[in-house]
Amino acid sequence: MDAYRWLVYIHIASGAIALATFWTAAIARKGSPLHKAVGKIYLLAMLGILLTSLPMAAVFLAKGRTVFGVFFAYLVVITGTAVWLSWRAIQMKRDRASYFDTRYASVAWFNIVSGLIVFAIGLGVKNPLLMGFCWLGVLTGTGMLRKRKNVPNAANWWLIEHYGAMLGNGVATHVAFIGVGMRSVFGGLDPMWQLFPWFAPILVAVVAGVYLDRRYGNKSAARAKPVLTPAA
Repeated sequence: MDAYRWLVYIHIASGAIALATFWTAAIARKGSPLHKAVGKIYLLAMLGILLTSLPMAAVFLAKGRTVFGVFFAYLVVITGTAVWLSWRAIQMKRDRASYFDTRYASVAWFNIVSGLIVFAIGLGVKNPLLMGFCWLGVLTGTGMLRKRKNVPNAANWWLIEHYGAMLGNGVATHVAFIGVGMRSVFGGLDPMWQLFPWFAPILVAVVAGVYLDRRYGNKSAARAKPVLTPAA
């Protein structure tokens, strides 16, 4: 069995674990030992997905599948950002200034630039998936820069950051399962309907985000003045 096939198998296994543990953590009581334990397994599974995705993207590029290879690498960027932020929010919940440091800004710009590159490629090959999905990275990056400029001062800012990033992880998990894993189911549909498994998880995440913001968000919290964040 060649190395690439092993990569694919590990990628699929990591995805299956991620899908199962995402919903286990989502259903479990927030902050409970089960939620924390399963959440760690989920992030490790997502790390497995990311580590196998990078060489897979390189293989696509080496075989001349440039468009797919670049798009695959872009998915690694936006998914990696969500994984990093969800972990970082918990680890740095007592250090707000360090959370919104120059590394945070660099990742934000990386998402924006990556999204614009994908848009340019999608426009060039007239691919609606690339031209539409690219804005997820652009919006993620601009949102991060906006929060860094006006740092939230709500006491539970880290919780808001955590569940926001986890919703992004949920989008990645379900897009991989429905959009890629079940592509044969949607392959015979009208081209516009083939976009459904890619964008439906985003819509669900937006609705879930509104609900969570109403439950946990602090609407009355004023915005703090821009803070001087430490250098990376």
